[in-house]
Amino acid sequence: MHYPFWLVPGLTSPMLIAAVAVLHVFVSLYAVGGGIFLAVEVTRAYRAGDRDYLDYLKSHAKFFVLVTMIWGSITGVGIWWTIGLASPLATEFLIRTFVFAWAMEYVFFLIEIVSAFVFWYGWGRLDPRRHLAALWVYAAAAWISLLIITPITAFMLNPGDWRGEFWRGLANPQALPQVAARTGAALLLATLYVYLHASLAAGEAVRALVVRRTGRLALAGAVLFVLGAGGWFAALPASARAAAIGSPVLNIFGAVVAGCVSGVFLMVFVGLRREPKWLSPGFALLLWGMGLAAVGAGEFIREAIRKPYVVCGEVYSHGVLPGEIEGLRRKGFIAGSSWARRGVYRADTDKRTPRVIRDLRASRARGRALLFHHCGSCHSETGYMGLDQLLRGWSGGVISQLVRHPESFRFVMPPWSGTPAEAATLAEYLWGVVAEPSPAAAAGFESRAGVGGDRETFTPAAEGSRGR
Repeated sequence: MHYPFWLVPGLTSPMLIAAVAVLHVFVSLYAVGGGIFLAVEVTRAYRAGDRDYLDYLKSHAKFFVLVTMIWGSITGVGIWWTIGLASPLATEFLIRTFVFAWAMEYVFFLIEIVSAFVFWYGWGRLDPRRHLAALWVYAAAAWISLLIITPITAFMLNPGDWRGEFWRGLANPQALPQVAARTGAALLLATLYVYLHASLAAGEAVRALVVRRTGRLALAGAVLFVLGAGGWFAALPASARAAAIGSPVLNIFGAVVAGCVSGVFLMVFVGLRREPKWLSPGFALLLWGMGLAAVGAGEFIREAIRKPYVVCGEVYSHGVLPGEIEGLRRKGFIAGSSWARRGVYRADTDKRTPRVIRDLRASRARGRALLFHHCGSCHSETGYMGLDQLLRGWSGGVISQLVRHPESFRFVMPPWSGTPAEAATLAEYLWGVVAEPSPAAAAGFESRAGVGGDRETFTPAAEGSRGR
């Protein structure tokens, strides 16, 4: 409403956000858990004087710095770029609400970068005490960054009774469970990164040592993750819990998370800890892939259940504030947004063009603008969540009712935010988007059964205007 719409054909902008965000989470969790792993293990190796283990940790530190600094920095910038284009109002809301927290996070992120490079380039140049100090500073700064960012993303799911207060907003009901779950995931996922690297870069004796040393880290991560996930589910708002339970796809993703975490836990503690020789590249790659699958599916669930809001109770998914709905229903959705008005096709001014053609072009332009700005944050015309297939076989009357009362059809959709005339315009445009009748109707089954043979229309001329 307050910003231009960003069209990502065939995919939708939220899915592009999801792709970039999940790739970032894969490495950001490793940046936290891997920092803790290196801090603990380099400290232990220095105290024990274990040169072989120190040599391996140095090679892992190089891998760690390259992955987290390059991959993490690129995808981190990518997240801000995508959310700023796809959900600008929500992004503005979070920045204005938590500007002090973002400033703190940037400070700690800068500390992370400086300390990571001091640690890496100081290897062999700094004495052990200063070398370890740089590493522990990095590990602490990385976890504090997680501690600051996670309550902000948790706020989007359940702000609680925050009353516009900064600290109450950070201390929302989802904050502690998500911090625990993400800390656990960071420790567990870092273990799998270590296994993958060790299987490729370490000798048999060092691999066995790595397996023994990381077992406790993985166990702590698994316990924290399970406790955090339980607290996360308990602190879900009613709409999010209903969305999680009522979606078959999210149930499958939940099973993926539970199955992968359980499988990794069993293979690490029942398998590898008894037989460290099993840590082959193939086995390590399997564990790492299962860890990424669990994290990716979990992040998808967390984002998907936030509807019909982007920020629960504060910003709807179509970029409208709850207090603006009634005003838009009176004056019109397009009239309430200069950006939506700019997207409306300007009718042909050539007087030789018949008036009916100019009106038809203008109506279709308004319908397309309404589709983009009101529905485009979740749906596309074709492709992922494409309305051409989602509405296939629906009658015109049902589509009309869907547009007027979307939240009555599916509670995860925001309420209609325009005039009745705009609803009719969008419904007729959607009628033209629908690609084909239902497969049963196309095969003649519905007509033989005596149902569905009459496709209800909006107006006597509506079906003829589809142009198909």
